[in-house]
Amino acid sequence: MILLRHIPFLRAVFIHSITAFGGPQGHYAMMIKTFVQLRHDLTEKELMEYNSFCQLLPGASSTQVLTLIGYKRGRAPLAVLTLLIWIFPACFFMGALAFLLKFIDQKELNASVFEFIQPMAVGFLAYAATNSFRISIHNTITKAILVISAITTYLLFKTPWVFPILIAIGGIITNLSDRRIPQKGDPPKKIKWGNIWLFGIIFIAAGLISELARKNDWPNRRPLNLFENTYRFGSLVFGGGQVLIPMMYEQFVERPTSDIVRKKNLNKSQNVISIERDDFYTGAGIVRAIPGPVFSISSFMGGMAMKDRNASWQVLGSVIGSIAIFLPSALLVLFFFPIWHNLKRYVVVHRALEGINAVVVGIMVASTLYMMKDISLTEFKTISALNIGVIVGTWLTLSYTRISSPVVVLICLFLGWVF
Repeated sequence: MILLRHIPFLRAVFIHSITAFGGPQGHYAMMIKTFVQLRHDLTEKELMEYNSFCQLLPGASSTQVLTLIGYKRGRAPLAVLTLLIWIFPACFFMGALAFLLKFIDQKELNASVFEFIQPMAVGFLAYAATNSFRISIHNTITKAILVISAITTYLLFKTPWVFPILIAIGGIITNLSDRRIPQKGDPPKKIKWGNIWLFGIIFIAAGLISELARKNDWPNRRPLNLFENTYRFGSLVFGGGQVLIPMMYEQFVERPTSDIVRKKNLNKSQNVISIERDDFYTGAGIVRAIPGPVFSISSFMGGMAMKDRNASWQVLGSVIGSIAIFLPSALLVLFFFPIWHNLKRYVVVHRALEGINAVVVGIMVASTLYMMKDISLTEFKTISALNIGVIVGTWLTLSYTRISSPVVVLICLFLGWVF
């Protein structure tokens, strides 16, 4: 009976999972439209706070934000169910791609139906930035933080540590004023230490077992090594998919061919995880064209890591990749959120939140501009005019109508198919 009342929410999560393009910032814009404006599951201020908090943690930020929305509605059980529904479509598709890649002409994967997905994502980002600006930027210091963080993020977009460093600096700067104090009466949340213990135990055990398996060349050790590699990525990656993909490239494509690794694994090369460069690029390109979390690329990489084995091994690799990449994100966010909630009762943290929110808005602005540089906008061609029309039209539709995000996505897919 308790689950039944959440079915409309879970249905909305599923629809979001199959229509959410544009990476974390694009997903955030769709959350504003779906879960704030249409469903009223939370306020825009709460969503902004969730997003700012998740920027402080490693892992898949948009996944963590959605997990927290589920947590707000139904605590940990609904949070876990929300997570599973959100990641399943993208992980299933990317895992299936790893299995079917040898039967598909890779040139045909660049379907024209996705032609306007990137300008649409820019429109979503612009919508998220303008809405967040209205909530978070309201004085001189937050405007200055916004400008500086936007410029810094744009110039250092592919540097993983730029996000947490900017967020920390923003929180320090707004503490230089003593005007803001937290509102009283917000009860503290109970902290469940089991999540962080489980996270740490898995991290250490996976590392030890993986290294032991490598040194002793255990038969069929590859799944153990794959879990350790992927769990480590999910535990340490800041900056989302644009940081995760290069890390995977170094681990699975470049590292296996290095002289150091070859010497370490002398006579053990058949058990070393290695993915061909062309296959990697195919997965990295396709994951950006499908809805859902970019971290679902781990499902593809897990399947490709078992490419030389049979179908059962490839399925196992995809499942390991899916679980190992998202498990750290879930454990960390569900452990640290009650702590964050409790810390907000202190003046220093309450003031810091103002600067953190301003930095996050700056990141949104930079992301919008960064994505625009790869789109034809200034050439005297039909495609440039269409791209501008899609960006502006997406922003106007989201800002001034009650048309839902999935409908906007379908319209853009239709335009790609027509043109």
